[in-house]
Amino acid sequence: MKKRVAIIPARGGSKRIPRKNIKDFCGKPMITWSIEAALRSKCFDCVVVSTDDSEIAKVSRISGASVPFVRPAELSDDHAGTLPVVMHAMEYLEASGVELAEVCCLYATAPFVTSEDLSNGLEVLSSSGADYAIAVTRFSFPIQRALRISENQRISMLNPETFSLRSQDLEEAYHDAGQFYWGTRNAWLSGVPSFLAETAPVVLPRYRVEDIDTMEDWARAEWLFRANFRDSSR
Repeated sequence: MKKRVAIIPARGGSKRIPRKNIKDFCGKPMITWSIEAALRSKCFDCVVVSTDDSEIAKVSRISGASVPFVRPAELSDDHAGTLPVVMHAMEYLEASGVELAEVCCLYATAPFVTSEDLSNGLEVLSSSGADYAIAVTRFSFPIQRALRISENQRISMLNPETFSLRSQDLEEAYHDAGQFYWGTRNAWLSGVPSFLAETAPVVLPRYRVEDIDTMEDWARAEWLFRANFRDSSR
């Protein structure tokens, strides 16, 4: 029987926020929020954490995930991309006799993701016929009005041809929410990134999306998390 699997990449060598993946976030290790959302969604036969770090592995197992292998060093440095990490995990599972169906890459630093988001992503993937379905959100300001700053500290428009257009007449733009990426088995193992494939959107509200790269980001994310989920049993 084919199995639906979540793969959570979580290396141990984060630089800007040390031990980021297991640092306490609103009362739990950061990665625990992702694991619990995946388990609660009932979408997966198995939730797998890919890590090179024994402490992350221990926290992940306590949180309910499986850690069936140690990620190799060549996939654990600062330059390791998500796609080869997911492919490695899939190839390990298949070599172990697991027949894969759909696979979801879920980031360890996605505390805002909910079980409903993951279920919705699977539904979008299945109903759209796409190769991937990924979480996206709207830019909060028209990107066509973006500015550049020159070396002599002067500003100019990146797209001056849009200067006289009203904001409501500009095309709405979206960006990767940095939370989850559903894909078919064949799409992942083809090695083609989601941005270059047939990919369907799973649109999330802006107030549940935060890229956490600095301690300032972290503080903002905790504030947003408490505002979003203060009345939730999550």
